[in-house]
Amino acid sequence: MKASTKAIRFLETLAIPEGPLAGKPVRLAPFQKQFVRGALGKDVNTAILSIGRGNAKTALSSGIALGALLGEWDDQPRREILIAARTRDQGRIAYDFVAGFARSLPDDVQAALTFRRSPRLEITFEDDGGEHSLRVIAADGKTALGTAPTLVLMDERGHWMADQGDALEHALLSGLGKRGGRALIISTSAPDDAHPFSRWIDEPVPGSYVQEHRPAPGLPADDLASLKEANPGAKHGIGADLNWLQAQARRAIARGGSALTSFRLYNRNERVSGESRDVLLTVDEWQACEVSELPPRQGPCVIGIDLGGSASMSAAAFYWPETNRLECLGTFPCKPSLLDRGRNDSVGDRYVEMARRGELSTLGDATVPVAPWLSNVMRHVEGEAIAALTMDRYKQAELGEAIDRAGIRCPLVWRGQGFKDGGEDCERFRRAAFDGKVKTNPSLLLRSAFADAVTLRDPANNLKLAKARSTGRIDAAAATVLAVAEGARIAGRGNSKGGRVAWA
Repeated sequence: MKASTKAIRFLETLAIPEGPLAGKPVRLAPFQKQFVRGALGKDVNTAILSIGRGNAKTALSSGIALGALLGEWDDQPRREILIAARTRDQGRIAYDFVAGFARSLPDDVQAALTFRRSPRLEITFEDDGGEHSLRVIAADGKTALGTAPTLVLMDERGHWMADQGDALEHALLSGLGKRGGRALIISTSAPDDAHPFSRWIDEPVPGSYVQEHRPAPGLPADDLASLKEANPGAKHGIGADLNWLQAQARRAIARGGSALTSFRLYNRNERVSGESRDVLLTVDEWQACEVSELPPRQGPCVIGIDLGGSASMSAAAFYWPETNRLECLGTFPCKPSLLDRGRNDSVGDRYVEMARRGELSTLGDATVPVAPWLSNVMRHVEGEAIAALTMDRYKQAELGEAIDRAGIRCPLVWRGQGFKDGGEDCERFRRAAFDGKVKTNPSLLLRSAFADAVTLRDPANNLKLAKARSTGRIDAAAATVLAVAEGARIAGRGNSKGGRVAWA
């Protein structure tokens, strides 16, 4: 008999340990049977499940862990099952499910089980093959060194701390090879495509089984069909029902901000940033700025410049206040390559994809040469009337010299990036975005930048742009804020009545 068949039969002998259906027999839903068959299939050593919160993924995996401990389909002596989680308390959830399922086992099997909660969460089982163990470890790679597990459960892998989580994953997977073990990696979606959990899904390796329940991006949060897709257990009585999910979606839409992004991340299983700090724009607010057809280049253009160094990106944003059209381009030095730079910044091949879409280019060697880059920027809007070139005054000397060398003749506006100028620019940009006065094509460059762009507030509630993570690249967002804010000031001043200097 196949291991998956044995596992399904074993799981359906258990009783539900908690919730409204506590005490009733387990009846696996079709998507759960699908995962068990895939995870325990022949030649599969890693199974990945991504699904919305509340769909019993931890309960299902805990039941599999209990069956592995008892040797229902694996008769290796001295079996070792590890439950890995971000924290001990997170791992305790899976431990409690295992303990709850064990209460429905026959008395003689229960008598062979020993439960320990101190100094660590552990369950041991004794039979003719010796003593078998199941224990919980937190996301510290050193705790997994020297282990030889036959089954590993990585719970909520998409939300482990970056460095410690990666170290623990590597330690666990290296130990699995000693005894032909299997790994179950379960989680709601990670915040972005570059996260290791996302890469397990997007770049499956030989010997892996992937099951993802994630709707298409950009749909309304209360869209019923996509809620069903992210929560397949709802129609089988598992977790929240669809009416509750729709009500919560509408509440999140009404509240907006972090409430909406959290709902999309956890309940809709979308890959959106769960950043709880004050984001400049939420994913929904930015997507409202994206249009399928750009308005024309009409009227004067405002150019926002954010000059980077050797590691940072240099970005230029082009904004036409008369039609609300926005364009943005980024530039990196040639060394290191875009692929290597993306790996260093923990975004995978995102920069390569931006270059393929024409949103990102390379120039220079280790740094972007400022004067040639500014010349390229001006060529992008050659023939257009330039209303202003707005830049950060922190690099005024360097930019001023480069502007002279490039022969650029247009009005220059210098802005600070602190709470005074930055607060005004951020608020003007947000107001323009909310009023529908920012329109751009779908841009991976801008999406990525705004996903990493958060704001800091001083005691007077002024804003300042900042990065959500140290390797985030918000240069395109900073340039966009400068351009749109200056465009809003120009639009607010109205048409000039003459008497001013004309720039030739």
